[in-house]
Amino acid sequence: MNQCPESNKCGGCRYTGTPYEEQLKKKQKTVKQLLGKYGKVCDIIGMDNPEHYRNKVHAVFDFQKGKGIVSGIYQEGTHNVVPVDECLLEDRKADAIIVSIRQLAKSFRMKIYDEDTGYGLLRHVLVRVGHATGQIMVVLVLGSPILPSKKNFVNVLCKLHPEITTIVLNVNNKKTSMVLGDKEQVIYGKGYIEDRLCGKTFRISPKSFYQVNAVQTEKLYNKAIEYAALTGRETIIDAYCGIGTIGLAAAEHVKKVIGVELNQAAVKDAVVNAKINGIKNADFYQNDAGKFMIQLADAGEKIDVVFMDPPRSGSTEEFMNAVLCLQPDRIVYISCNPETLARDLEYLTGKGQKNRAGKSAGSGKENGRKNYRVVEMTPVDMFPYTDNIETVCLLSKLNVEHHI
Repeated sequence: MNQCPESNKCGGCRYTGTPYEEQLKKKQKTVKQLLGKYGKVCDIIGMDNPEHYRNKVHAVFDFQKGKGIVSGIYQEGTHNVVPVDECLLEDRKADAIIVSIRQLAKSFRMKIYDEDTGYGLLRHVLVRVGHATGQIMVVLVLGSPILPSKKNFVNVLCKLHPEITTIVLNVNNKKTSMVLGDKEQVIYGKGYIEDRLCGKTFRISPKSFYQVNAVQTEKLYNKAIEYAALTGRETIIDAYCGIGTIGLAAAEHVKKVIGVELNQAAVKDAVVNAKINGIKNADFYQNDAGKFMIQLADAGEKIDVVFMDPPRSGSTEEFMNAVLCLQPDRIVYISCNPETLARDLEYLTGKGQKNRAGKSAGSGKENGRKNYRVVEMTPVDMFPYTDNIETVCLLSKLNVEHHI
């Protein structure tokens, strides 16, 4: 990989100019240092072609003196826009579409949104590409709901890029660092795309969480399902389930899938995804996953495996207490931050609880419950050329034999 001309400005890639094998060695070393005391760390799963893997590309638009309309990314830790035409991590088609939109913004005389004054129209563009299907969604994030010459704009853009399958207007008129607003209007196509992952079809809406590296996601999920040691008799919980990817990928290997997610739009997508794939043994609930598990524990429900995939900040003490109350045979923890994973493993293995367990969970099921031991963990390189590390970790009840 060549040194990116913008890498010093944007701060997105830590390892440009570093051979890929060296990157993998550094990440393996980091995981072993942080997590090795808890159990066996297997070899990191790398990527065969570690460039242009991001299937979700976000560009912020700005007007800069001497340059005119620019599009790119925020410099790390600032709101200064670094102009980018092509990123070595991003899908090439997505980058080309963003460049075309920037050129059209000029010819259509669009006003670019000014963060300081709150005036202007075009704020961001989000492009999502279905890795397996080739379907492409373009989301135009505007400061107001009216796009002048809307039909002409769509016609010209689709003529330049006939691979685009849907275009959505998203209105964000608030002074916020959030990219997407609450209001949406579909102006071309169906308003969503579909992609295939682990043999299943998934509908992806503008706000859906969907892993940005589909190739490595398949490896990650396959490892997670392998760790769960499913026999077809299990009832599993997919916590933080999003649009249901992990639970639906595992559905054919279990008796019952229960997906729990706080985001209402994601739950709707998960229900649709189950129907698309003809999966009838999966139910999805809009709820706080921790509270939901406490209710199951209080009702005496038996759960065999909990899949948990929390954000970078890791899990909460309340959630982990709920897992401990529920007492599944196995926990498969998918982490995107080894530092917070180390903190959470300290808690789940009983070393960091300090007699607090159960107090914030609000359940009477604390007595007689067991803590967990780490059986094995595998790092997966989901984000080559960055310092982000994904890890899938298997935990089993103490004193319970588990063979992978």
